[in-house]
Amino acid sequence: MITFLFFIGLIWVLWKIIKFGIKATWGIFKLCCTVLLLPLILIALVIVGLMYVAMPILIIVGIITVIGGIVKR
Repeated sequence: MITFLFFIGLIWVLWKIIKFGIKATWGIFKLCCTVLLLPLILIALVIVGLMYVAMPILIIVGIITVIGGIVKR
């Protein structure tokens, strides 16, 4: 009986650790995308000569950031 309870507890703890790992990974991925990848993509677009594509993306991201900042308050 104790072995069965231990097994159930082990599965429960494992599930919690997996959930936490997925949440942490998703947070780190979002951070990397917004801090590293988006500026690099915009810089690459400008260097290649696609300023008319980079500028609307920058404006849209700026509007979303401003709205997101207002909504969180």
